[in-house]
Amino acid sequence: MAVKGIIRPERDVYILSSSAVVGREEYKGPLGKYFDVRDGKDDSFGMKSWEMAESEMQRLALNGAFAGSVISQADVGFLFAGDLQNQCVGSNYGLLNFGIPYLGLYGACSTASEGIMLASLISGATGRKAAAVSSSHNCSAERQFRFPMEYGGQRTPTSQWTVTGAGAFIVGTAPEETKHEGRNVRVADVMPGIPLDKGITDINNMGAAMAPAAADTILRYFRDTDTSAEDYDLIITGDLGREGSGILLEFIRSEGYDISSVHNDCGLLIYDEVMDKHAGGSGCGCSAVVMAAFILEKMRRGEYDNVLFIGTGALMNPVVLNQGQSIPGIGHLVHLVSED
Repeated sequence: MAVKGIIRPERDVYILSSSAVVGREEYKGPLGKYFDVRDGKDDSFGMKSWEMAESEMQRLALNGAFAGSVISQADVGFLFAGDLQNQCVGSNYGLLNFGIPYLGLYGACSTASEGIMLASLISGATGRKAAAVSSSHNCSAERQFRFPMEYGGQRTPTSQWTVTGAGAFIVGTAPEETKHEGRNVRVADVMPGIPLDKGITDINNMGAAMAPAAADTILRYFRDTDTSAEDYDLIITGDLGREGSGILLEFIRSEGYDISSVHNDCGLLIYDEVMDKHAGGSGCGCSAVVMAAFILEKMRRGEYDNVLFIGTGALMNPVVLNQGQSIPGIGHLVHLVSED
């Protein structure tokens, strides 16, 4: 049922299982112990190219999500997946052999939230289980959007480090089908984002391009639900990084709200200052792995009861930037609650 911009699943829908696969840098970070699978050697995952490595991460992540539930591949009726590569080949190739009806997504770094949103809505409407997978690989993304790693280009202070990681989620209406211990995590409602373009043209400052859209979604949600930051344990964005998070807080404050006491960002959580990733993490895999491995685990433990997850994306490609176009941003909201 839709109320203004908010959509509630027709049935109660739960995140039954989740899994996260990461590279060596992500494993070295502060959340390393939470991730399910890692490549501690060279981020190739045994493949011959970075693009194939990303596909392998998606395969491993979805297999991990199946392992965390009593669900088989035949039980899942819909698979939503995306990545940063042209035509979403990371997903297309990585998930080819699962035999699940597949819908490819491109929401840039908002793909994880978009996938969870769509999977939850279709599961609620049909009663069938659905899965969402999202990934990025630092080397494949750098090759496509900037320069190959061998080029050795310098990074600006506002730039973010594309996460090597893949996160998978399985949703459904029967919470007893999970193997995870603790509380159940339900998708209470969702709010699709509205694209906004504030004239940012700097490919090295994605946070500034995405922050206005994140603010717009949060403010619309507050107004439509008559709530504020005090009603939530955590408002987590992904991935605005350091630059974008500061801009977001300013935008929200200018409209009479203050979320600083409950806000955090996936791009700030995945690395620490010592790792020197400049403005933090980014990429389709960033919020996917932080949510799949860390935030959902805290909700299952009862550390968070009421969470707003706003996945943010910069909707551009290098061709349009070279033509002088600015960068639109988007922010999709998923409202999660933990229940006994």
